[in-house]
Amino acid sequence: MTSSRNISIAAHIIPESGLTLQTPLWQQALSEAFTQPTALLDYLGIERDSISVEFSSEFSMRVPRGFAALMRRGDPEDPLLRQVLPLQDESVHAQGFSRNPVGDLEAHAVPGLLHKYHGRALLITTGACAIHCRYCFRRHYPYENGSATPRQWETLLAYLGEHPTINEVILSGGDPLMLSDEKLGRWMQQLSEIPHLQRLRLHSRLPVVLPERITPELLAHLRENRLKSVLVIHANHPRELSNRVTEKLKALQKAGVLLLNQSVLLRGVNDQTAALVELSERLFEAGVMPYYLHLLDRVEGAAHFEVEQERIRALYSGLLSRLPGYMVPKLVRETAGESSKRPEGFDLTEQTAIHSDACQATSR
Repeated sequence: MTSSRNISIAAHIIPESGLTLQTPLWQQALSEAFTQPTALLDYLGIERDSISVEFSSEFSMRVPRGFAALMRRGDPEDPLLRQVLPLQDESVHAQGFSRNPVGDLEAHAVPGLLHKYHGRALLITTGACAIHCRYCFRRHYPYENGSATPRQWETLLAYLGEHPTINEVILSGGDPLMLSDEKLGRWMQQLSEIPHLQRLRLHSRLPVVLPERITPELLAHLRENRLKSVLVIHANHPRELSNRVTEKLKALQKAGVLLLNQSVLLRGVNDQTAALVELSERLFEAGVMPYYLHLLDRVEGAAHFEVEQERIRALYSGLLSRLPGYMVPKLVRETAGESSKRPEGFDLTEQTAIHSDACQATSR
C-alpha cells in the first residue's frame, strides 16, 4: 500500500438531474451522492493526509451513498472504491489510448443514434449517469451534440422506421434509467409502434449502484411493452450485488425482462479468478446470465486499469476450469470500425499451470 495518493477532482461533464416538488425516492438518493473525493474518504475513514488532491477540468466524481456503503472502511485499495475514485493516474497520456476508443463518433447515422452493427441501432438517450466510473469509455463523449434530444426524437423514429433491417434498439447513454419513468414509458411505446422492431435492450448500471431506481412504474412499462425487453446490467465485483440489488433484479426477472451482465476486466478491481468466479455465481443466483467480460476500452485516462495479456490468459483459464460453460462470460474486445465485438481467443492448453496463482488468490 502506498503512503501517498494523488486524486484528480474534475468538474462535471455529465449533467445532474434537477429535483421537483414530488421527487421520486431514487432521485432523492441520487441528490445525496458523494461528489467530492475528500468527503468520500472521510466517510470511509481513509486519512486525507496520505492523499494529494489535484483539480482538473473534466470528469468529476459521483458515487451514490448506497454504493459507498458497500466499500470497506479504511481500505484505499477497496475494489469498489477503485472504480470511482479519481486518481492522478488519469492524467497520464498512455500510448494507444484515445478519447474515442470504440469509434462512436464515426458511427452516428443521425445525432443521438449510432448504427454500428447489422440489425441493431443504439440511442444515446442522455448524458447523465448515477455514478462516474473512472474507466468509462464515453467519459470524453460530446453529449451536448450527440444525444437524443426531444427535438431530435422524431428524426430518430423516422430513421428507425426507414430501416427495416433494424430489429433491435439499444437504449444507452449515459444511462437510460436516468430518464423519468414517464419519459421512458413514452419512448418505449413509440418504439413498439415500429412494426419491424422486435427487441428493446437497455444498458444500465443503476440497478446495481442505485437499486431504488427499479420502481413499480418502470416494471410496468417493461412488462406491458410489446417488444421483448433485455436489460444488460453492469457489475464488476461480487460485493456490488447486495441483498437489495438482488431483490430488485428478481423483480425485473418476474416482470419478464431477460437479464444479462457485462463486466469490464479491471486491474486492482476484479483481476482475480476467485472474484470473477464469485461474481458469476452470485449473478446466476440472482437470475442474471454472465454475458460479457470486456477487455478495457482504451479510453484516455484509464490506462492504469489495463490488465496484462498473460494475466488475462491465466484468469480466463481459471474461469473455464472452475465454472460450468453457461456461467463463463464471453471474453471480448470492442475495436473501432469492426462489424462486431471480437471474442478474444487464447490458446489455453498451456495455461493449466499458470492459472493456479490466479485461482488461489483471495477474493478482494
